[in-house]
Amino acid sequence: MNKERKNWRNFMSQEVNENKIYVVGHKNPDTDSICSAIAYAALKKELTGKHYVARRAGRLNEETQYVLEYFGVKVPKLLSDLRVQVRDVDLRRAENLNGSVSIKTAWAQMKELNIKTLPIGRNNKLEGLITVGDIARSYMDVYDSNILARSKTQYRNIASTIDGKIISGNEHSYVSKGKVAIAASSRQLMSDFVDEDDLVILGDRIEAQQLAIDINVSCMVVCGDARIPNEILKQAKEKEIVVIASPHDTFTVARLINQSIPVRHFMTKDELITFYPKDYVDDVKEVMARKKYRDFPVVDINGDFQGFISRRRLLNCRKKQVILVDHNEESQAVDGIEQADVLEIIDHHRLNSIQTIGPVVFRNQPVGCTATIIYQMYQEYNKPVNPVIAGLLCSAIISDTLLFRSPTCTLLDEDAAKELAEIAGINMKELAQAMFKAGSNLQGKSAEEICFLDFKQFTVNDTVFGVGQVNSMSAKELTEIKTQVESELDKIRQNHRLDMIFFMLTNIMTESSELLCVGPEAREKAISAFDLNGKSDTLYLKGVVSRKKQLVPAIVEALQQ
Repeated sequence: MNKERKNWRNFMSQEVNENKIYVVGHKNPDTDSICSAIAYAALKKELTGKHYVARRAGRLNEETQYVLEYFGVKVPKLLSDLRVQVRDVDLRRAENLNGSVSIKTAWAQMKELNIKTLPIGRNNKLEGLITVGDIARSYMDVYDSNILARSKTQYRNIASTIDGKIISGNEHSYVSKGKVAIAASSRQLMSDFVDEDDLVILGDRIEAQQLAIDINVSCMVVCGDARIPNEILKQAKEKEIVVIASPHDTFTVARLINQSIPVRHFMTKDELITFYPKDYVDDVKEVMARKKYRDFPVVDINGDFQGFISRRRLLNCRKKQVILVDHNEESQAVDGIEQADVLEIIDHHRLNSIQTIGPVVFRNQPVGCTATIIYQMYQEYNKPVNPVIAGLLCSAIISDTLLFRSPTCTLLDEDAAKELAEIAGINMKELAQAMFKAGSNLQGKSAEEICFLDFKQFTVNDTVFGVGQVNSMSAKELTEIKTQVESELDKIRQNHRLDMIFFMLTNIMTESSELLCVGPEAREKAISAFDLNGKSDTLYLKGVVSRKKQLVPAIVEALQQ
């Protein structure tokens, strides 16, 4: 048994990077919805090899927590919303471009990849964005001759942009001072407008090259592959002047040189609109409608760039795939179920309002517990049930049938529970007592928390009502719960915008329930449904222990009348 539990914990802790298929029960989950989800996820994974994972749609009650702890199984993670998220969209991947690369390099990469936006950053950290519009503005806007110094342009960028080669100097250093000047005039005029630390574009005139050395410029760009005397190069090296030789003429070099400016100088970096993988596409669409950008970056919580999302890519979202167990009513399902791809429904309740885009596997049987159906499926596929799974399924049947006392219980449920108990090596009566005791231990919980421990919502015509239930083997304990909940029940109803709430205080030993009712005509409908004496303050339902088979059908019929 211990070995089986260890293997099962290992299965539950597996997390692989592939598309998950969620197996989930209803909101306000009970023992059946949790245990059936865990067992069916394990069966589907064994049958298909795909990544089926059990999830819960709400907070666990004390009984279910006890069962999971007893069998050493981790609580399934919460699945609160099935709406499509950014992580479900096929993002356009792109590697970050270093902010020091030239505008020309960025433009060449955009053309090669046929894209309009590039991410800028280091070590996958997003620092900014450069777009076609940014590059167009860099060409069209008029800049003064100090732009290379202000933008800290590296000399290797300049050489690459003008198809040149660095003959002397440190290619990794950058223009830090001075302006760009063209030495096309006489020596006297050149002396008047060329200053120390300037970058000078010149040709094959030796006297101009020598004057640039004498002035102590920071860089000489020699055009047309002109000859550079060894003496000039020697002096340049001594003064640490960068010398770049380009095959282009002076006009071309002057026209191209601004394209060497690093992209960080033009990129958009302030107030970037970014999205996270967990963001919902519905919210993303609202932002996109207000901002007319083509691409929006997606980053994770660490600021690492993940890719770009665009309006066009939102058209091809991957819907979350889900299997529903123990319910088939939209109001009980995880939020956003209408956006999910429902693959299967395994249930034992009345048919209701879940709608699917295409045909699905729908298995619905008139038994007392979904776990009974799951056990049948293990048998049909000839798959052995390990002791941990058996214990979970048996516990679910015990819970839903109140250890076979509920009128919903069938011979199939009872036989399945006995077989599962033998596999798990458990005593059903002892387990049932411990489960029900844990479930009725509500110490420290508020009235609202107690109300929603085991709660389901229903809609009949225009009436929305909820039914909560607490089971206990102690009449005294039920009286204490009634005292705590009764005065708060109508406030809870109003806060949750329900027309009516019916709350069952079920005594397992006497197989009966006291019914609390709040909301307009709720008491009258209950009296009518069960033909009760309206003069009594207490609505006592003898023999009524099942919400699904006894209470809800009667209330629904009364509302329809």
